[in-house]
Formats: sequence, structure tokens, C-alpha cells
Amino acid sequence: MITREDIPKEVLTVADKLEAAGFEAYLVGGCVRDLLLGRTPKDWDITTNAVPAEIEGLFPETYCNNDFGTVGVVNEETEDLTLKVVEVTPYRTESEYSDKRRPDSVSFGVSLEEDLKRRDFTVNAIAYRAKNDTLVDLFDGEADIRKKRLKTVGEADKRFGEDALRMMRAVRLSAELNFAIEAETMASITKNAGLLAHISAERIRDEFLRIIDSNSPMLGVAMLEKLGLIDHILPELKEAIGCEQGGIHAFDVYEHLLRSLQAAADKGYSTEMRLAALLHDIGKPATRREGGRTKRYTFFGHEVVGARMTAKVMKRLKVPSEMAKKVEMLVRWHMFFADPDLITLSAVRRTIARVGQENIEDLLNLRVCDRVGTGRPKEQPFRFRQYKAMVDQALRDPVSVKMLKTDGDRIMRQTGEKPGRKLGYLLHALLEEVLEDPSKNTEEYLDAKVVELLKLSEQELKGLGEAGKERQEEEEAAAIKAIERSHKVG
Repeated sequence: MITREDIPKEVLTVADKLEAAGFEAYLVGGCVRDLLLGRTPKDWDITTNAVPAEIEGLFPETYCNNDFGTVGVVNEETEDLTLKVVEVTPYRTESEYSDKRRPDSVSFGVSLEEDLKRRDFTVNAIAYRAKNDTLVDLFDGEADIRKKRLKTVGEADKRFGEDALRMMRAVRLSAELNFAIEAETMASITKNAGLLAHISAERIRDEFLRIIDSNSPMLGVAMLEKLGLIDHILPELKEAIGCEQGGIHAFDVYEHLLRSLQAAADKGYSTEMRLAALLHDIGKPATRREGGRTKRYTFFGHEVVGARMTAKVMKRLKVPSEMAKKVEMLVRWHMFFADPDLITLSAVRRTIARVGQENIEDLLNLRVCDRVGTGRPKEQPFRFRQYKAMVDQALRDPVSVKMLKTDGDRIMRQTGEKPGRKLGYLLHALLEEVLEDPSKNTEEYLDAKVVELLKLSEQELKGLGEAGKERQEEEEAAAIKAIERSHKVG
């Protein structure tokens, strides 16, 4: 049961003020569901028979900028971010959803019953009135909470026809709450999966990332595939189903990716890390070839192809650019730590310089998730200690221009060189030398080298400074061409 003592004072203040003005005020939706589950709500929603103008007139600081009449009541005094804004929405009824996304029109001031009837799932259609400690449960949502069951309010086909994103929301709630989707509701999702094509990439992205960030993302993604929704979110993943790997892998590429994702979730890793775990081998189906000296299959260049595929996925889902770049980077370089016996400290330093010191730990942790996803319980401790030791040693050496024993100001004072691109190319040319041999990172050596390098043209300095990057691009281009010739991958 819920009592007034369960409600934060910031929320009660809003509800009580509406009631004092002669209006009804009910907590509704996810916050009521979470309270009944003994969870702390992430946001607080109140529904009322007051219309937007009447709500705004009761509170000193509000905002209202949507078609549904929702008024955000702002509370600047609290430090709790979940209580900074309490959303108050008038009772409403909705017309047909001709675009499968939003109602053609909304009417305010109807009854609480009409308002609850338009909601998505029974567990979200429970209202609580703090004034008289009353729970209104017209669709047996509390019973479904006890049974850990997700069921639509009324006819499932109609609910999903109104807003197709509700199908993804069912999967997300199942993953977040560990609830089962009721059979009729699940059958309706399978039947109506194609309606997701009407939903914007931004809304699909937001629900997908919430599934990825849940405690059970493996279950969530598997359910998206089972119900036919993945075709409209991440169709590339279907190519991994049944793609055998052999070797140390106990699972096909699809299950390996899902298990790697779950490993990232179990460790509480970031959204970027979880996405990288899900996508790190997405290029394997396109690059698989039979036969090898020691393996049944080879996947030459799959990290290169996978990074390109990842970039397209991030763009299609309109993932924020910084997040997209990091996920692509992690996918591209996840193979770097495949075998510590085959890499040199120079290569480690160059990788750190390329991906950034701030990302190297995530790259190592992705390797652990990859290993767990093979079916082995954990990364081999000895090998992982080797990886870490090499990285720790490399980080003691210069891996960026900022770590050189010289800088632009020193060079300009000593040589009279002016600020500009040539100075930048010069510093990167010095870094290339130091990455190869850290013992050269002394003021004496670099001062002498500067004099020598300044005799070169700006274009020649640029070539030296970008030598490592150019080698990388040449290797990637060669790998892509080889893959295209063997598999006709465009």
C-alpha cells in the first residue's frame, strides 16, 4: 500500500495546493507503480481536473510547452533532481492516432476514468489520491504488479495502433522491472511490429538506450528480435544469428554480442560501453571466411568493417555525436588487446595516443566483456594482468603532444617560428619520434630535432606528423579491399 508518508513533501505540496483550490489531484503512472513495487520513482506525475491555465495560476514558476497540456511545476529549493520538476497534466481524452504517433486532438477536463482508459499498460494506469489516501485501480494493475505481468489497458491492437512506440516500451519495462509480457499483448506486438516504421528515429533511440541501460539488456534485445521489432532498430544484428565462430567461442556471433552486452551491464558500465559491447563484433558476419591454419573460420578486418557499420547505426539512430564517436572508436580498436604477446610497447603507446588516455581503460574493460561473452566465466587473470602492465608502462611514457619536453612557446622563443599550422605539424612530428622511442623525449634531443625539422616544408612536416595516422588508414583501406573482393561487401 501507499500512504502520504511515502510521498516527498515537494510532491505533496503541489497535490495539496491543487486540492485546496478545489481541484482533484492524483499521483499517476510510473511513480505509483514504482511505489507499489517498493522502488524509488525517477519522476513524479500528477493528474488533475484543472486545465493548464488554472494549474499555472496556482504556482509561481511553471512551464507548459506541449500539446498535451502538461505543466511543469518547478521547485528550485530542492537538491534532488527528480523533484526539481513535478509534472501536472489535466485529465484528458484523446481522438484517433492517424499517424500512429500522437492523437489528432486532445480534450481536457474529462473524468479520471477516461484519463486512465487512454494509458498504455495496466501497471501504469493506477492513481493515488493523497488527500484521502485512496488508490484508484480500474484495470487490475495492482494484481498485474503482483504477478509481474505487463498487459495493455483494453485492446492491445488499439493501444499499439495509437502509439507504436508502446511496443518498445513494453520490452523496456519488461527489462527494467523483470516483468513478463502477457501472451495477448506479446502476440499483438508481433502482429503490429511494422507500425514502428511510423516512429521517429529520436523516439526509437531513446527507448532503445533505456533498454540498453536496464539491468537486463540481454533479455531486452533478445525480446526485440523475437517480437520482430529489431528490424526497425538494429537490423544488422539479425545477420549475426546463426553465424558460427568456432575456436574459444561457445556461441554464435548473435549470442556472443548479447552476452557481452550483459557483462557490461552486470559491471555497471556506461551506455557507450554497453553499445560497444553489443556492436563490437557486428562486422563478423560480413567478414567470415572458412579455413585457416588453426581456426575453422577467420574474420579478418571485422573490427574495421564493424566500426564503419557502427558509424552508420549511430547516424541512423541519431545518437549524440560524442557518444557515437566513442562507440565507433571502441569497436574499431577492441581487437588491439587480443594477444599481449604480439604487440609492442611502441604499439601500445600509439594506440593510447590514437584513442586518448581517457578511453584506454574502457578499451581494456571492453576486452573483458568480450571474453565473458565467449562463454568463459571471466578474463584469464594472467593475460589481463599482462594487458594492464603494458598499458601502465606505456602511460609512463609520452603519448600526447602535451607530454613532450617542449612546447609551442619554447619553440617560438628559440627559433622565431610564428604560430600556425606548421608549428602544429612540427609538434606532431616530434611526437611520432617519441612514441617510437621515449628516450628521445629530452629537451636537448627535441631542441636539436626542431632545428633539423624546420628545414622541411610545411607539407613535409605534415607528412611526418601524420605518418602514424596514414599508416592506419592504409591498413584499413587494404583490409576493406580484401574483404570486398572475398565477400562483395560494399
